[in-house]
Amino acid sequence: MDDKVTALILAGGQGSRLGKLTKNLAKPAVPFGGRYRIIDFTLSNLANSNITSVGQVTQYEPYELNQHIGNGSDWGLNVMGGGVSILQPYADGKGNKFFEGTAHAIYQNMAYIDRQDPEYVMILSGDHIYKMDYTKMLEAHKANHADLTVSVMPVPMDEASRFGIMNTDNDHKILEFEEKPAQPKSNLASMGIYVFNWRKLREYLVAGFEGGNDMVDFGKNVIPAYLANNENVYAYAFKDYWSDVGTIQSLWQANMELLDKHNELQLADRHWRIYSHTTNQNPMYVAQEAQIHDSLMVDAVYVGGRVSHSLISTGVTVEEHAIVDHSVVMPGAKVGAGAAVSYAIVGEDAEIAPGAVIVGTPDDIAVVGCGEYYNPTTVNEGVLTNA
Repeated sequence: MDDKVTALILAGGQGSRLGKLTKNLAKPAVPFGGRYRIIDFTLSNLANSNITSVGQVTQYEPYELNQHIGNGSDWGLNVMGGGVSILQPYADGKGNKFFEGTAHAIYQNMAYIDRQDPEYVMILSGDHIYKMDYTKMLEAHKANHADLTVSVMPVPMDEASRFGIMNTDNDHKILEFEEKPAQPKSNLASMGIYVFNWRKLREYLVAGFEGGNDMVDFGKNVIPAYLANNENVYAYAFKDYWSDVGTIQSLWQANMELLDKHNELQLADRHWRIYSHTTNQNPMYVAQEAQIHDSLMVDAVYVGGRVSHSLISTGVTVEEHAIVDHSVVMPGAKVGAGAAVSYAIVGEDAEIAPGAVIVGTPDDIAVVGCGEYYNPTTVNEGVLTNA
């Protein structure tokens, strides 16, 4: 890009609503779509938008996420002057060892941002599924002479009370921010994607933290402070596919939507590719007695049983006479001979014992955690819940 932009990906979320799937894994590292992880979508958006100066802010279970991303070469981000830098919490001499909020994470990494010397800083979440051309948001930011631009998503009015809501004038200037209002005045929900003019944001963060003023979180502190001081704050309306996959139900649903060849995400779109860390894998093998209907499968899969309306990820084994129906089986998992899995998510490297039966419903998806061994003769049925 002609403009000097540094992107900060907030990728430290625990994702507690995903239960056993994130017990030892940060939410952005959760597998999705057979061969991807959730963070791949944000990284691919950056690559396709030609933004290559990227800081990845991690906190919870960072090892696997950091191993997956490396220096960003799989996304083409490791160009001269670019690349992905891993930014983790550290003891700063003031007793701070962890990031206390979104804005505090940026404050703790000001030295990194200053070394990049950007004009603009883009703050992104690493745990959403979407395709977005960030250059269009930046162009809108500049055209409005904005100090801050917030990406918003129109949501159904009856769901607006679940979100941070931006109330705007006819020129999309934000007049008011309401955090989960009981009686929302609009349906423009914040997506947690921001473009800031770095020098001004830096002034606010330094003045806040050094002056004893609460400036920990963008939604709770920074945006209200900008509005109170009459800064130019604008909304950028995003109207394409976006999902935060923050619950078991939404994660299962977003995966299932990929089975519709007309789905909005369109992973096969060559004009906006989604990239991921790649490894050499064996080809898929489908046994003669196998039956496969309306399903998505990727590399190194072995199927000897019956698979219908399911998503089978890299390195999965479905043994003879096993049945997988309306389910998501994550990388490296094994479904034993004669087992039956229906309306479920089977976590990464989990194993279902031969003959085991796992049955959820469309409204109550069964879950086997990452690395878990499920054998109904030795394990209580409670392992299937996400509580």
